[in-house]
Amino acid sequence: MELADILAKHAVLTCTGVSDKRQIFDILAQKAAELTAFPASQILSTLLGREELGSTGLGNGIAIPHGKIQGLKSVTAVFARLDQPIDFDSVDDEPVDLVVMLLAPVGAGADHLKALSRFARLLRTENVTDQLRRETDPAQLHAILTAPLEDTYAA
Repeated sequence: MELADILAKHAVLTCTGVSDKRQIFDILAQKAAELTAFPASQILSTLLGREELGSTGLGNGIAIPHGKIQGLKSVTAVFARLDQPIDFDSVDDEPVDLVVMLLAPVGAGADHLKALSRFARLLRTENVTDQLRRETDPAQLHAILTAPLEDTYAA
């Protein structure tokens, strides 16, 4: 699975002034609603419901909130780079500044897991997260996130 297939260029956000997890979920849900034509309220509810099961903050300033939506056509991602880290109840208790939201159709188990795995692997690559944290242009952030694997993992 290529991330360019699920992360549209206009699905990359730079966010300023975000103060908490609920606020970033609202922003992500609004953008996902534009991309999918599903109501933002339904997307927000899905994200919050999943988060109740346990934090999607992976550590090292990274979170991948996700959920499944009945009737969604394909896996869809939205990326947000926050100008200031926020508390996310992450496994390492560190605040989060890089957030990838994933939505998948109900029944898309393998594709959903592949997307989660691919983003988690990418965001655990130090030179990638360093680049993402230095960059403020959404087009450049998209290019970093969707670079071919051989380019992405190069030192």
